[in-house]
Amino acid sequence: MRFFRLTAAAAGVMAIAACGGEKQASKDVETATPAATEATAGAVAFAPVTGTMHEVQMTLVNGEYKYVPEEITVKVGDGIKYINVSGGPHDVSFDPATLTPEVRAQLGANMLETVAELRGKLLVQANEEYAVSFGKIAPGVYTAICTPHALMNMTQKITVVE
Repeated sequence: MRFFRLTAAAAGVMAIAACGGEKQASKDVETATPAATEATAGAVAFAPVTGTMHEVQMTLVNGEYKYVPEEITVKVGDGIKYINVSGGPHDVSFDPATLTPEVRAQLGANMLETVAELRGKLLVQANEEYAVSFGKIAPGVYTAICTPHALMNMTQKITVVE
């Protein structure tokens, strides 16, 4: 019985230590290094922002939840910093079924602090931010979705160009 208690206690300590270690891997997309953020999706690694960091506001204005701007064009290597302005909580997510396997893997590697596949952390506080890198993302048109407000059509059209 005593051995069982010691084993259970040791397992609990290891579980707590393992959970605590995850927070160190969550870094801002502007400062993260590829070696420190190796993707879990195979050999695809995080691609940092090498271009412009665009800002997008997440708002509730006159009863409408929206990304401002609702349409944005970025270059491969740019990033988007989403800012919770009003009407939160908000997040930014992408539907994996709408992406090619290559884009899905790279975008997944470029989104730090996710709560599910291609779903960024929930922004609860005003002025809280979440950034997505479009490094190594193939040119194309992509749709960002605010999961809590998807039924209210809070989406954003992102066009990635060379």
